[in-house]
Amino acid sequence: MSLLRIDTTPPANGVQRVAIGGRLDTHTYGALDEALAPVLANPAVTSLVLDLAGLDYISSAGIRSVFKARKALSTRAGKVLVANPQPQIQKVFDMVKAVPLNEIFTSVAEADAYLDAMQRKIVEGDDED
Repeated sequence: MSLLRIDTTPPANGVQRVAIGGRLDTHTYGALDEALAPVLANPAVTSLVLDLAGLDYISSAGIRSVFKARKALSTRAGKVLVANPQPQIQKVFDMVKAVPLNEIFTSVAEADAYLDAMQRKIVEGDDED
């Protein structure tokens, strides 16, 4: 039996963090989709950080869940950022080009720094990038 662990923390400043562990495959992707549904429906959430430090395996079904989240947030100019991917997960993302390289971070702190800089640019009126 495949096990998937999902830990969703309350959103703060438009950022929702979701830690995913175990296996994200054809047996478990539905649980992730179900957990992400209220997050993606919340208009206050503009950035989703998927912390994959505990994710050991991802299949095409799991990749579809990531694409689905990216598509949902892109309709309101939001982003899905990936933090802490294990080498084997990173390799899958690289192979299928599931997540742009500029949206993959080695830690949640690095993703937070990116989000802070992005928001600061908008507040300061310098959002040409």
